[in-house]
Amino acid sequence: MANGAVVLDVDGTLIDSNDAHARAWVDAFAEHGITVPFDKVRRAIGMGGDKLMPHVADLDEESTLGQIISDRRGEIFKRKYLPRLKPFPRVRELLERFRANDITLTVASSAQKDELEALLQIAGVSDLIDAQTSSDEADRSKPDPDIVHAAMERAKCPKDRIVMLGDTPYDIAAAHRAGIPIIALECGGWKAEELRDADAIYGSPAELLDKYESSAFATLSPSVERTF
Repeated sequence: MANGAVVLDVDGTLIDSNDAHARAWVDAFAEHGITVPFDKVRRAIGMGGDKLMPHVADLDEESTLGQIISDRRGEIFKRKYLPRLKPFPRVRELLERFRANDITLTVASSAQKDELEALLQIAGVSDLIDAQTSSDEADRSKPDPDIVHAAMERAKCPKDRIVMLGDTPYDIAAAHRAGIPIIALECGGWKAEELRDADAIYGSPAELLDKYESSAFATLSPSVERTF
């Protein structure tokens, strides 16, 4: 059995994509005569469409118009924004460090399945992932814990050996509702004060990697006592 497992968010955690997702939503709404401020949408990135659409436009994703806009957002994102995205520095190196410590890597993302696979390819880490869950496999998106629960089940690891890595308050809420600790990164655009409920905060994957030995992830080794 692996030493433990890390449940990974992707957007804003491994790859610099939060702004792109927000712009795709703004574009899709605008095509259907709905004006939503970029900043409002940007603050909702990390939720799935089931939460984001009613939050920013008072629109049910399951309605006819909601489904049309949601599908159009996906088309815009994949055509216009996805090809421009880049991973954060040293992301692959960080995940390789996890794997070197025999840590299982599972993904819990609010992205749709086809987008998630493309994002992992762009991040250059798809070959390091043991299992993944997307919005297609959960009834409710973050901050509800459904996606995190699904990722934990696929990790096949005791709950007390699992830590999440994310970048939004929605990741933090979902992890804690699922009963696991979470390490947050500021690179997704949220400030430390907004991430204060995380068990620890780092600026980026690169900073986490530099401080790995003193991080919660090092405690996933059976020989190290957990301190959180």
